[in-house]
Amino acid sequence: MYIPAHFAQADREPLFDLIEAHAFGLLISGSGPDAATDMIASHVPFLLDRERGEYGTLVCHLAAANNQVAALDGREVLCIFQGPHGYVSPNWYAKKPAVPTWNYMVVHAYGRARVSRDAAELRGIVDRLSKIYEGPDGWRLDDEPESFFAGMVRGIVGIEIPVTRLEGKFKLSQNRPLPDADGVIANLRRLGGDENLALAEAMDAVAQKRR
Repeated sequence: MYIPAHFAQADREPLFDLIEAHAFGLLISGSGPDAATDMIASHVPFLLDRERGEYGTLVCHLAAANNQVAALDGREVLCIFQGPHGYVSPNWYAKKPAVPTWNYMVVHAYGRARVSRDAAELRGIVDRLSKIYEGPDGWRLDDEPESFFAGMVRGIVGIEIPVTRLEGKFKLSQNRPLPDADGVIANLRRLGGDENLALAEAMDAVAQKRR
């Protein structure tokens, strides 16, 4: 990923925070012998084990029938996590001339995938994901009959990716004078919407450190 120095985010914790807040990511790998041209991707919710390895370990599951599974085990993969993003108009800047741009936060995680068909591992993945998104009173796998789980587990595989390289790009107008950044923040808040407001908050946190 192209990362100018002023947009680079090297600290692990902000990158981990973004992954967990935007855990529905993109798993990209080669699908055949020519990994440079035969590409395949799956959109999946990930779990992040922060303390397993220097850059954490990502965990997910795929349908066993997914063509990507056959080319994953032992292969290098890329996982992408997209945070808040939005259009930035040059009319929002105090300083001209200027051109339109797009502000965003993104994390790229690289590692070698391991495929598992172990029932206990798969149960753990499904159980952890459901507890995150269902909340304390929601659906639980333990409430279903064992025969249901036995059938379900045959249709999925687990994926574990110890992350060996972690890249973060937080493009939040750090290259612009503070009055320009303030103008963008104000206009994102004026426009409203969850995405714009989240981006404005991230920009404001960066701007406060520059004051």
